[in-house]
Amino acid sequence: MSVSRFRLAVASSRQFPTVHQDDVHLLATLNRLGVETTVCVWNDPHVDWTSFDAVLIRTIWDYFEHYTAFCAWLDMLDRLGVITINDTHTLRWNSDKRYLLELEQQGVPVIPTRVAQGGSLQETLSPMLEHDVVIKPTVSGGAWHTVRGKVGTADFQHAIEQLPNKLDYLVQPFVPEIASHGEWSLMFFDNAYSHAVLKRPTTGDYRVQEQHGGRTDQATPDDHIVKAASKTLAATAALGHRDLAYARVDGVVANGQFLVMELEVIEPSLFLTGRPEAAERFAQLLVERLQSLPSEARRLG
Repeated sequence: MSVSRFRLAVASSRQFPTVHQDDVHLLATLNRLGVETTVCVWNDPHVDWTSFDAVLIRTIWDYFEHYTAFCAWLDMLDRLGVITINDTHTLRWNSDKRYLLELEQQGVPVIPTRVAQGGSLQETLSPMLEHDVVIKPTVSGGAWHTVRGKVGTADFQHAIEQLPNKLDYLVQPFVPEIASHGEWSLMFFDNAYSHAVLKRPTTGDYRVQEQHGGRTDQATPDDHIVKAASKTLAATAALGHRDLAYARVDGVVANGQFLVMELEVIEPSLFLTGRPEAAERFAQLLVERLQSLPSEARRLG
């Protein structure tokens, strides 16, 4: 058994205080390669983040519910000189879905997106009468405070009235291909394509998340989908976010074109279960990153 040369904190949430099943083989491989991994809840005040060589951001799946505290946590890590994977500059940028507008300005085809404050949703929706739309907070995850419906109907109006006014929202047209053909998620490690899954909602729903009845299958996307996702990462680099250890590009093919729905470089599920070779590639990449840390930044001892 090799002696641990590095200590890596794996940032998670109170919902997942131990290793998530999707990351089991990843962490086992890291341990075999000489990296001692410790799952730490990101907002646990008792964690000494400086005792680790780096922090791998993983299942922090409640950060959007505690966004002010999350931003303060990133600020603290910066003050302490703690290295995060991905870096804090990228985490801040990706935590707010307004980044979609920046990607669009870089020429990335995205689902048409408007941003509205909670108090002005009605004004934004007024010219969209009878359009089928999806509304979600700019800072969110897991379909949190997300609603879909036809503008002008009583049910949708009631749903909108239940949304917190204090939040900002994305307003997007519903793309029916999500229900009929599914939503793609493509995983990249160090900007190199690794694998993909196809997510489908249950009958009568539009949400692809498992907690809402969605189904996820391993799948092989066409070359044009992989190229489109790769161009999304190139656009991300052009915006100043170049050093991505991992990324997930979510999108849907509509009228033959891959439309980006989200770029996940903060805490995405990487769908490593059943993909041991992908988990091992990612682990090796992480070891190489740890090895490249300047000696003064490494944990002493």
